[in-house]
Amino acid sequence: MITNGFTYIAFLMFLAGALLAAEKYTRWKGFEYVPPLVWIYVLNMIFCTMGMYQSEACSAVYSALKNNLLYAMIFVMLLRCDFRKLAKLGGRMLAIFLGGAASILIGFIVAFVIFKGTLGGGETIWGAMAALCASWIGGSANMAAMQAAFPVDPGAYGCALAVDTVYYSLWIALLLIAVRFSGKWDKAVKADTTKLQAVADAANAEVAKDKKKATSADWIFLIGLSLIVSALSQWVGATLSSALSSVGVSVFDKGTLTTVFVTVLGLVCALTPLGKLPAVEELSNVYLYAVVSLLASTATLVDLISAPMWIVAGLFVLVIHTLAMFLLSKAFHWDLCMVSTASLANIGGSASAPIVASAYDPSYAGIGVLMGVFGAAIGNFCGLAAGYIMQALI
Repeated sequence: MITNGFTYIAFLMFLAGALLAAEKYTRWKGFEYVPPLVWIYVLNMIFCTMGMYQSEACSAVYSALKNNLLYAMIFVMLLRCDFRKLAKLGGRMLAIFLGGAASILIGFIVAFVIFKGTLGGGETIWGAMAALCASWIGGSANMAAMQAAFPVDPGAYGCALAVDTVYYSLWIALLLIAVRFSGKWDKAVKADTTKLQAVADAANAEVAKDKKKATSADWIFLIGLSLIVSALSQWVGATLSSALSSVGVSVFDKGTLTTVFVTVLGLVCALTPLGKLPAVEELSNVYLYAVVSLLASTATLVDLISAPMWIVAGLFVLVIHTLAMFLLSKAFHWDLCMVSTASLANIGGSASAPIVASAYDPSYAGIGVLMGVFGAAIGNFCGLAAGYIMQALI
C-alpha cells in the first residue's frame, strides 16, 4: 500500500510515462491494438484491486488534484477550437460531421433505454453512458470531462473506456477497409466530389499555420494560465450553483456549471491570440494522462464483469450510426470519404480522423484534423445533453 501522497502521484505519472516511452521506443505490436491510455487504466485498476492505493493519503491527493487538473485540461484542449478555421470546411462538411454526431447521440439514448438494466453501475449508470457518448463525439478528453459534470461510478467508467477502446480500434480498421468500396458507395448515393480538393487545400493551410516550436516560457505560461482558469472556473461554478439554488433553480449542480463555463471560456479564448500558443496539444495530453491515471486508481478490476453487455450496447450504437449516415448520404449525396472522416472524427478525435482521410488522398489530412477539433468543441455539450436526457429516462 502507498501511504505517501507524493509517492502516489509519482508512481501514477511514472507508470504513464513508462508506457508511452515503451510505445515509442519498443515498437511493440500490442500497442497498435491496445493503446497506452488503456494499459494505464487497466494496470491502475489491477493495482487498485490489490489495495495499493487504499490509504487516506492517496484519497486526499486524489480529491485535491482530479477536478483541478481536469478543468485545466478542458481549457487547454479547447484553445485549438477556433471556429473561424472550421468555417474553411464549408457548410457541407460541417453538416456531415453534425449528422454523424446526431446519429451517435440518438443511438446512445436508444441504447440506454434498452440496455440500462444490464450494464451495472447502479442508479448513476446514465453518467457513464453520457461519458462514453461524449467520447464518441470528440475524444477521450470529453469523456474525462463528464466525470466532473456527472456522478460516474468508477467501475462503470472503466467499462465505458474498455468499450471505447475496442470499437475505436475496430472502427478504424473497418473504415480503412471501406476505402476500396468508396466508388460503389458514391455511386449508390449519387455523391458529388467535385469540390473536395478545394476544401482539403483550405483545411491544410489552416492546420499548417499552427505549427510552431514551443519554448520553456510558452510551457510555463500555458501551465500557469490553465491552472488559474481551473481555479476561477470552479469558483464561478460554485457561485452560480449557489445563486440558482437560492432562487429555487437547482437543476444544474456545481460540476455541470463549472464544465459549461470552462468549455465556453476555452472556446472564446480560442478566438484570441491565446489560441495560437504552442504546446497546446502536448500539454493537453499531459493533463489527459494524469487525469485518466487518477480516475483509474479508484476503480477495481471486478467492475469489468459488466463489460460484455457494454460491448453489445456499443455495437448497437454503431449500427444506428452507420444506418443513419447511409440514409443521410442518400438524401444529401454525401461521399464516403467525408462520411468516414466525419465518423472517425467523432469516435476517435483529431488524432485519428486524418488517418482515414489520408487513405483516400494524403492531401485530405487537414479535413480530418479540423473535423476532430470541431468534435472536441461540441463533445462536452452533447455529453451533457445525453446525460440529462438519460437521467430523465431512469
